[in-house]
Amino acid sequence: MSGSDHPASWTFLTNHTQVLICIAQDVHTTLRDVANTVGITERAAQRIVADLVEAEIIDRRRVGRRNHYLVNRGAAMRHVAQANHQIGPLLDLLQPQAEADH
Repeated sequence: MSGSDHPASWTFLTNHTQVLICIAQDVHTTLRDVANTVGITERAAQRIVADLVEAEIIDRRRVGRRNHYLVNRGAAMRHVAQANHQIGPLLDLLQPQAEADH
């Protein structure tokens, strides 16, 4: 059997990282879009965004009836093994190739 016959039981990036990537790619994104992209519920996306705001990794600002997000690219990664690394270069590495070429 090939690996495509079984759904992934784990991934390299956490849902927190996946949400952060979605927000970094589109600061005007909605939580519904983030949830759909990541494959989680909208409620889970709300909790993750709250975690990222509390950790000062993103800033959430109300603009009219919508939230806009600003990523703090200088924020340190949260795991002790990467504590000396900022999230900006990680986001650069993980951006879609078409965007990286521009």
